[in-house]
Amino acid sequence: MIAIRKHDERGHARFGWLDSRHSFSFGDYYDPKQMGFRSLRVINEDRVQPGRGFDPHSHRDMEIVSYVLEGALEHRDSLGTGSVIRPGDVQLMSAGTGITHSEFNPSRTEPVHFLQIWIRPARGGLAPGYEQKSFDPAGRRGRLQLVADAAGRDGALTIHQDMALYACLLAHNVSTRHDFAAGRHGWLQVARGAVAANGVELRQGDGAAISGESSLTITGADDSEVLLFDLA
Repeated sequence: MIAIRKHDERGHARFGWLDSRHSFSFGDYYDPKQMGFRSLRVINEDRVQPGRGFDPHSHRDMEIVSYVLEGALEHRDSLGTGSVIRPGDVQLMSAGTGITHSEFNPSRTEPVHFLQIWIRPARGGLAPGYEQKSFDPAGRRGRLQLVADAAGRDGALTIHQDMALYACLLAHNVSTRHDFAAGRHGWLQVARGAVAANGVELRQGDGAAISGESSLTITGADDSEVLLFDLA
C-alpha cells in the first residue's frame, strides 16, 4: 500500500524570514492523523531568507538530519561545532541528553532551501553528537545512495535507530529500485521534480507512506531528487 501525503495538504508556517511546510504535526500545526510515520517524526521543508535563521534553542532525545537543496546553512551548537552545509552535504545531530544549536543562512543575497528531518532514537539518554559529510552527486545519480543508517555502512552517517536513509537523483525516465525486507516500511519524500513510485505519481513536496510492498521502483518523470527512508 502506498498512501500519499500531498504537498498542498501539509501544514504551513510563515514568519516573514521563514516559509515552512510540515509533512507532520509541528509547532502550531496539529493534525492527530499526521503525527509521523514509524520512527519518522518530522519532515519540514524550510526556506530561510538571507541573513536570518533559527536562534539558539535546545533539543533532547531526537536524531535531527538537515539536507540542503539550495543555498547554504550555517550550524553552531553547544558541543563547539561550527560548520556550513551546502547541497550534497548531510548533517546529523544526535540531541541525546541535550544539545543547544542555531541554524542560520549566512548569505546576504540568497535564500536557503532545506529539509529538516527528525527521527526518534531507539533509546533515550544517549550522549549528544554531531556528524556531517559531503556526498558526491555522481554517487546518487540514477541510484539510491545510502547516506545514514544504524551501522554507518559504506561511509554513511550513523543514526541511533533501526532505519536507513537513501538519497537519489533521477533524470527523466530513469528508474531505480529498492527491495524491502519482510516487515519493513518506507517513506518516500520528493524533494524536487516529479516521480512515479510503483506507478503512483508524486510531485515536489509530496510524501508517500509505504507498507506491505516487497519492493519500490521509482522512475523520474522530470529531473528529480528524492529521499527514501527504510523503516522498522
